[in-house]
Amino acid sequence: MTPSMSRRGNPYDNALAENFFSILKTECIHRVKLSGYDEASLIISEYINFYNNYRIQTKTKLTPLEKRNQFVA
Repeated sequence: MTPSMSRRGNPYDNALAENFFSILKTECIHRVKLSGYDEASLIISEYINFYNNYRIQTKTKLTPLEKRNQFVA
C-alpha cells in the first residue's frame, strides 16, 4: 500500500481523519474522566462501534448501518 502524500500545506489528505478525531474527542473523550489506558481503550472501541453503526448522520438522517442496508437490498 502506498501512502498518499500531498504537497506541504495541502490539508486535503488528512481532512477525513482530522474530522473523525475531532468528533471522537468532543463526543467521547472529553465527556468522561478516564482513569487509565485500559478504560480509554474500551471507551474508544465502543465509540468507534457506535460511530460506524448507530450514530445518526446529519446529512442523510440515517445511521451508517441503515445506509449500508439500502445498497444491499
